[in-house]
Amino acid sequence: MSAKAVSKSSKPGASKEPSAVTKLYLFAYNAGQVVGWSYILWQLVNYYILQGPEFRAQVTLWEYTRLAVIIFQNAAFVEILNASFGLVKSNPVVTGFQVFSRMMVVVGVVMATPTGKVSPGLPIALLAWAITEIIRYGYYALNIVKVVPHFVVFLRYTTFIVLYPIGVTGELLCFWWAQSYARENSVWSVVMPNKWNATFSYFGFLWIVMLGYIPIFPQLYLHMFAQRRKILGGGSSGSPQKKAN
Repeated sequence: MSAKAVSKSSKPGASKEPSAVTKLYLFAYNAGQVVGWSYILWQLVNYYILQGPEFRAQVTLWEYTRLAVIIFQNAAFVEILNASFGLVKSNPVVTGFQVFSRMMVVVGVVMATPTGKVSPGLPIALLAWAITEIIRYGYYALNIVKVVPHFVVFLRYTTFIVLYPIGVTGELLCFWWAQSYARENSVWSVVMPNKWNATFSYFGFLWIVMLGYIPIFPQLYLHMFAQRRKILGGGSSGSPQKKAN
């Protein structure tokens, strides 16, 4: 090997191609999420359009979609690990905020309170999540096999403009319905005296999370606009899995 070749291969910051095993894993994960969220979207269509009022009177939306939502939304935690271990170049902090906000809605709001399960924000959030994730995960999966039609790229970096605010609205409505129950029932709270000599108000925690949307949402929203300018505004498209979400 020539000195020139050695210098080129050892250049700091040189991009390293993911292994075949890593690519297979990322493709399987993203494709699986596309299937999962497509199923959830079909459940929403079936529940509100194909089924009649008699069906909706017998089963709530949460009861109908619960298993799929719990599995596929919580599976997004894997994205934080992928970013943390360098399998993708997404920012772990940004990814963490995006993932945990939704996991909090599912686990800490809807699953934790009866009012969260019947919140009008639940179908709004699920619809926005489902469409967003089908496009996003499909975009990532196609990029791994290096076949990404332009319309998929356009959808990935355009639909968020509408879907992101809609999803956040649905999430906040779920929080609002849950906090009323938490206030009246002291659910998941710890009061003194106790052996830990500590106190925790779940009602207060829900409000802290809700208020946290005020500074965090604009930053994440603007971050997506920056990514849109980079991809659609003449920037190098690169590898979507190698960019921040």
